[in-house]
Amino acid sequence: MGYSASMDAKRLIPVFALLSLTVVCCPALAAPTDPAPAMSAQVQSQENVAAELALQHGDCRTAAEDLAAASVGASATQAQHATEVAFDCQQPWAAWTAAQNWLKAAPHDREAAIVYAAAALKLYRVPEARTALVSVFKATPRMSDADVASLAQVLVEQSDANAAFAALSGLADTPQASVAVLDLMGQLALQAYDFNRAEALVHQALQKDPKQPDALRLQARLAVLRGDTAAAIAGAREVMKADPVDGTFELAEIYGDLNRPQDARKELERIRATGDVSSDEIDRRLALVDLDTGALPAAQKRLAGLLDHGVGNDGLVFLLAQVTADLGDKKTALELYRKLLDSSLAADSRLEAAGILMDQGKRGDAMSLLDDGADQGAKNTFQLLVDKSNLLADHGDIDSGLALLSAGLQSYPQHPTLEYDLATMLERAGHTRQSLQAFEQLLVQRPADPTVQNALGYTLADHNQQLARAEELIRKALVVMPDSPAALDSLGWVRLRRGEPREAAGILQKAYAVGQDADIAAHLGEALWLSGSRPEALKVWNEAKARHPDSPLLDSTIKRLSQDKKAQAQ
Repeated sequence: MGYSASMDAKRLIPVFALLSLTVVCCPALAAPTDPAPAMSAQVQSQENVAAELALQHGDCRTAAEDLAAASVGASATQAQHATEVAFDCQQPWAAWTAAQNWLKAAPHDREAAIVYAAAALKLYRVPEARTALVSVFKATPRMSDADVASLAQVLVEQSDANAAFAALSGLADTPQASVAVLDLMGQLALQAYDFNRAEALVHQALQKDPKQPDALRLQARLAVLRGDTAAAIAGAREVMKADPVDGTFELAEIYGDLNRPQDARKELERIRATGDVSSDEIDRRLALVDLDTGALPAAQKRLAGLLDHGVGNDGLVFLLAQVTADLGDKKTALELYRKLLDSSLAADSRLEAAGILMDQGKRGDAMSLLDDGADQGAKNTFQLLVDKSNLLADHGDIDSGLALLSAGLQSYPQHPTLEYDLATMLERAGHTRQSLQAFEQLLVQRPADPTVQNALGYTLADHNQQLARAEELIRKALVVMPDSPAALDSLGWVRLRRGEPREAAGILQKAYAVGQDADIAAHLGEALWLSGSRPEALKVWNEAKARHPDSPLLDSTIKRLSQDKKAQAQ
């Protein structure tokens, strides 16, 4: 699992949804550096006309780049338009240029500062984003909790929780740091895998309101991740007291998080016996427990029963389709996914259905299914490119996936998502040298990005190259995201590569406690096996196999070490 998924393409919330927020002036920021000298008015006008024509003809890249170039020295309105087009066209560098010029033209405009921060985070320019947001917070003493939540959501969508948390870190020390905002920041810190910061923010929130349910809920989750079972259970009971309606299932959920499914089931049946909650809701939650423990037939039966009772919703149908596919009934799963093609889960359902079609050798049908769901427009075109490339690679045609990504970079030059996906896909295809080169190039562009540091460090370690440098990169990533299971997995793996299986096992056990991923289980089992704890290794592998029966790394690791054992015995 050494790779982090934080740079994977997301179905983005438009950054300009922020423009609905109330405008409040803010102090002038330091003027951004001009990317180019200002054009003459005549040349600027010609560039604008050419850009609009390009946009009408579907040449989004040219339009975004021309408008960004014309935004130098332009009015705030023109620079804002250039920024909007660049975001819509998935051209992050053009967006960054235009956003700088918008902020320069309107240094007191809060919206310009916020969009400038979003553009900066897209390129992992965290200090610039933080400076802009600090200015906004200082000038907006009455920014509502809802506005802060909307801002945080957009920043996460443009980057990841780690970058968004770093950019918003100054918020906790402002007058806007209400209990709700502190809880939101704690949630972001948790998603950014910085549990100490999350705990500090929760403590700050509970000092203001000791019975705040969301803060108590987060405190219980942190206790789970810390391995403090007693505190987690006690915390769940506190949530249930503080919020007897919405907190009904808190203890059952905590038991699930603690990997105690039997206790979760008992708690759910206790709630059923009270008669306060519908039996269907209990069965839905029991189905989730079944899924978490790998009891797929039981989960399928419960989900199908709920749908037969008329309780179904899109989420239940989607879950049933996934379980049905995992149990091998691809035909029925495909029918279920097709029922969701006009639902809120249409995009995910198309991807899953296309995957089944690929497995059946119906590549043309799979691609057509994805094409049918893509509306005309730059955002959807970009997402379609990402979806198709990953679908091809995941279903045995990695060369076509690589070709599609390479071609995509002609339309979306230096796009972080495409460059990261290309680097990881090159490694999967066995092109180690090219993959490392791609990661090195990304690191030059984003030297402080822990996701890139970790990915490069893991790739080096996985191929037994430059192990000292690999460890250095991974440890740098862990400074920023100290509790990341991906980075901890990488560190454990590099320590194993360096001949320290016992130390590696300790690190990997921490990683596995946070994120019970199949790849981490494979690495942890190997570290335990090589350190002489073979029964523990087998236990980890068996539990992981129940949850992830089709994990290639688990299978190959178990097979390789079992063969080594047989060879040693002969």
